Amino acid sequence: MAVHEAQSYKDPGTFDEQSRRKFLANATLAAGGVISLVLAVPLVTSLIPESLLNPSKSGGGTWADLPKADFDKIAADGDPVKISFDFKYADGYFPPEDDDQFVWGIKLTPEQEQGFRARRPDLYALESKVDYPIITQSYVIFSSICPHLGCRFEWNLPGAPKNRFACPCHGSQFSREGEKLAGPTPRGLDPLPFRDRDGKAQVTWIQYKSGQADRIIVSYS
Repeated sequence: MAVHEAQSYKDPGTFDEQSRRKFLANATLAAGGVISLVLAVPLVTSLIPESLLNPSKSGGGTWADLPKADFDKIAADGDPVKISFDFKYADGYFPPEDDDQFVWGIKLTPEQEQGFRARRPDLYALESKVDYPIITQSYVIFSSICPHLGCRFEWNLPGAPKNRFACPCHGSQFSREGEKLAGPTPRGLDPLPFRDRDGKAQVTWIQYKSGQADRIIVSYS
């Protein structure tokens, strides 16, 4: 190659030629970015569980049977009863898996039912209300997850005041009806959907977002 030909490759060109090359390079990069974004959004979205993207479209979750022997221990004005149960959890492209959880069940007297709304205003406030019946046939079923940071609370926890739900992690305390009594929790206990279907007590497991007063559904079972 002649010297003058080799030198021509080093010639930056005129201002118009430089501007044109720069414009084409930027346009190519911009087009590539747009195409990548268009392809990436549906790909990433497809990998996220539907219950996280659109919890309201999940059909309200699935119903799981509560063991009759444990459920029958719930008595009006008695201590809350811890009920363990399992269900099939399926979401996104993952195969169904067994999930073990537990809930707390109470039964209210007629007098307690009348005053429940006054004791639990957080369940009826516009920002934090639930869209399903809280009391069903005098029963209330509470999630076992503390609304503070997601720990598991207990009834009559050793070292805590008697006749209260208490969280062992950060000291949040709740009444039998789930009312906040002490600690950093931003709200009272979260009730779960409950029903009696053909003589079987059933519950839907709902994961609520922790650490805030509003009830925001993270996922359904």
